[in-house]
Amino acid sequence: MNRLKDASSPYLLQHRDNPVHWWEWGPEALAEAQRLDKPVLISIGYAACHWCHVMAHESFEDPDVAEVMNELFVNIKVDREERPDVDHVYMSALHLLGEPGGWPLTMFLTPRGEPFWGGTYFPKEPRFGRPGFRQVLREISRLYHTEPERILKNSDAIKHNLSQTAQGDGGGLDLPDLDRMGLRLTELFDPENGGLQGAPKFPNPPILEYLLRYARRSGDAEARRQFLFALERMALGGIHDHLGGGFARYSVDERWLVPHFEKMLYDNAQLLELYGLGFAETGRAIFRDAAQGIVAWLEREMTTPEGAFASSLDADSEGEEGRFYVWSLAEIREVLGEEDAGFFASVYDISEEGNWEEANIPNRLISGEAPPPVEERLAGMRAKLLERRATRVRPGLDDKVLADWNGLMIAALVRASSLLDRPDWLNNAQRAYRFVQGSMSRNGHLGHSWRGGSLIFPGFALDHAAMMRAALALYEATSEPSYLQDARAWRDVLLTEFMVAETGCLAMTAQGADPLVVRPQPIHDEAVPNANGVFAEALVRLAQITETQDDLQRASDMLSRLLGVARSSPLAHTSILNGLDLHLRGLSILVTGSNAGALFDAALKTPYLDRSVRLLRDGEALDDNHPAKALAASTKGPQALVCAGMRCSLPVTETDAFKARVQEMLAG
Repeated sequence: MNRLKDASSPYLLQHRDNPVHWWEWGPEALAEAQRLDKPVLISIGYAACHWCHVMAHESFEDPDVAEVMNELFVNIKVDREERPDVDHVYMSALHLLGEPGGWPLTMFLTPRGEPFWGGTYFPKEPRFGRPGFRQVLREISRLYHTEPERILKNSDAIKHNLSQTAQGDGGGLDLPDLDRMGLRLTELFDPENGGLQGAPKFPNPPILEYLLRYARRSGDAEARRQFLFALERMALGGIHDHLGGGFARYSVDERWLVPHFEKMLYDNAQLLELYGLGFAETGRAIFRDAAQGIVAWLEREMTTPEGAFASSLDADSEGEEGRFYVWSLAEIREVLGEEDAGFFASVYDISEEGNWEEANIPNRLISGEAPPPVEERLAGMRAKLLERRATRVRPGLDDKVLADWNGLMIAALVRASSLLDRPDWLNNAQRAYRFVQGSMSRNGHLGHSWRGGSLIFPGFALDHAAMMRAALALYEATSEPSYLQDARAWRDVLLTEFMVAETGCLAMTAQGADPLVVRPQPIHDEAVPNANGVFAEALVRLAQITETQDDLQRASDMLSRLLGVARSSPLAHTSILNGLDLHLRGLSILVTGSNAGALFDAALKTPYLDRSVRLLRDGEALDDNHPAKALAASTKGPQALVCAGMRCSLPVTETDAFKARVQEMLAG
């Protein structure tokens, strides 16, 4: 019996009509495996995953393959976005087996959930140098029943290694160390195409943020150029949806031309922040337009009726990857007419023969930017083509609401709204925040995934860390006390429910969550920044806003514990290093007095990499140990004070003087 018909996940619902007797992840499935003494096959994927669909069509929809699966295994289907903890444990197990990661993830477990072998995509019939799936199934079942000692040896070794936490070298880091790492990072960037060298090419937003932090800190003009060049080439490339806005997850080539067409909320959240920073650095239209395109896509296609944000758009439509997004020159002519089509084609690399599999991915890698009058003409053409594209069969939308990904997007909207003068984006952020905080919370603890009134609870560390960070961004932008209260409450949940005293790191899962074979404690970044890095940044920002000694000490202690590992592998831990940069050189900006709107706006336009902002409302008082307490009380008129650690500037009352004071304090 297939048990997925009542699942809330769109990915699981895609498999509800399979002839496979799927279970959802849970103790009931493992109990069934123990009762029958059968190994477990766990298949992990997500709704926007192209190769997940391929394996589903080839094998899971095939009655003959399903018969073998049902006879020999208890079969569990998992949405990795709904259960990132389960995905992390078994993906880590695959890596321990020496296999590269990816989805679909196909793992074989003992009835107690202990992994002993696995892989990713298996073709139905032998090809690509891989055995056929039915062949794999029969051999794994034979080994389980006839060579139990071999299975036990494998599972014990994997479980032992999974339980090991990353160990650092015990050394700390300071600004010169960060600068040396930044200089080494510049050597890894692609001088022709931007971004890290090689293919496939991922945006890697935390790494790009680290590069910009290094450039701003050190004055390294080449690092700044590389940051801006990476943003430029992505914005010009096919990874960018030039008609509808937003970015695909990665490019399969080194030029950013051919995307893997799924569009994820978390990528676009992080890229929105970066394009806002790029615009703040340069004022260039290409960065403004990329940011505005992300939000246009978010509003048009990804906002749920509740005001929150959906998770992803599929790569496939009508059974083909990218079909929704590519064009023929003939269709361009049909929509635009001969003259405009010729002009559009010359700018966007459209030809009769195509630039990918006999079709065309619109891109401007060759033509580059154009003067404003040309861009205005092109905008009208893009609008017509977007209208035509809307009549096509759309890729599937995964409309579940994830607290962590929404937290990333909420913070991005708030930060970009200040940098690009878009107060409407702040409204979008507040509406999504209200939904997550109100509908996805129980007794102060967040759930992880919501869809159709069903909440996956309890949530994970990143849910609370990302929403804490979002609450602080909203507090900085609005000075509304409830956001600061929420941030403190989620801080307390993280410290009491997720912090592991022995390691000083956050576990993914709360103390009372259903146990896995190990309690995962990753600290490296993946497609999303790690919870430890996000929490470290949020702790630093909270400490800078409030100047409370307890928070300052918590931030310092947490970073000290994490930095040993970050030192040994900096590229995998840049979210932690970004938090350290904010801790070591971030400014605390305090705005007080009536009619201080101009100073407050100037404070918010100071890039968030460098500062935290607090607008002191009438009647609010600073803590006694706040370094600016006496200065803040010295006048009733509008003023701004800029503090670095326990050192504060004299008050300034004019925006030009404020901007100069910020630069002085950053320079040390």
